[in-house]
Amino acid sequence: MIKYLTRRLIIAVITLLTIMTLLFLLLDFMPGSPFNDEKLSDSQRVLLYEKYGLDKPIVYRYKQFMYHVIFEGDFGVSYTIEKNANVSDMLSKRLPLSIRIGLQALALGSVVGVILASVAALKKNSIWDTLTTVISVIGISIPSYVFALGLNYFLGYKLTKATGISFFPLTFDLYAPLKSSVLPTIALSMFVVATVARFMRTELVEVIGSDYVMLAEAKGLSANKVIFRHSIRNALIPVVTVLGPLTVSLMTGSLVIERVFGIPGIGDLLVTAISVNDFNVIIAISFFYSIFYIVMQLFIDVLYGIIDPRIRVSKGGE
Repeated sequence: MIKYLTRRLIIAVITLLTIMTLLFLLLDFMPGSPFNDEKLSDSQRVLLYEKYGLDKPIVYRYKQFMYHVIFEGDFGVSYTIEKNANVSDMLSKRLPLSIRIGLQALALGSVVGVILASVAALKKNSIWDTLTTVISVIGISIPSYVFALGLNYFLGYKLTKATGISFFPLTFDLYAPLKSSVLPTIALSMFVVATVARFMRTELVEVIGSDYVMLAEAKGLSANKVIFRHSIRNALIPVVTVLGPLTVSLMTGSLVIERVFGIPGIGDLLVTAISVNDFNVIIAISFFYSIFYIVMQLFIDVLYGIIDPRIRVSKGGE
């Protein structure tokens, strides 16, 4: 297992360096400039390019940029959004909020999805099974921002108007972060609920009908032990497989959600950076998403071994 994880870490480092190189080159060749203000004259733009070193050859800029990122963790400064502000400092202020809401949505969606799938599998072909299928179809078909707008209107606006009490703020309040994160968390979690319930229900139905589960029942094990110790544990493997992509999709899906609820996270920052060509901010946030995805994949590999020891033994023997 250690040898396997070491090899994966080496591959992860190479992948991140490749991503950084591609991001730098793509943004450099992309049309447009961070200094598109019509009030700026040509001479002023030349001075700005000289100030930030953008007039240097691309090879020189690439070496400088990679050196600062790898050895100093420095992504440079913002050209437009917060002029001359350190990009790393900008991300450090917004990153915890985006991560917290994303992980809250992942946890809520996973728990609700597993519960729905378990009930659907145990009550196969019943009204509960049909209801789970309907929820899964709705959750996958409807974008998260539609849920966000609906929740904001009915629970944020209508409920407040009817009761006179603001249970859920329409926009994010930094002084009430927990209450303000309820609606964004629910909106983001709907896709997770649908995906987990769909995968879990299909696998759980197959596991419940397997020979070893019937043997466990024949030995006189209680229904709770059969379900939780044998069935659900084995049915979790395909669910764990999709957790990595799901987690990253939550982070990237929060781009619109953060706009809807006015959340000062990195999703909102990325949208702004793209609109004004703030290259350093775009690269830094994209790099974070890449790291997050790779770390999640490593975490899932370890989780495989915890859920099913046979996978751990197999990887250790490679």
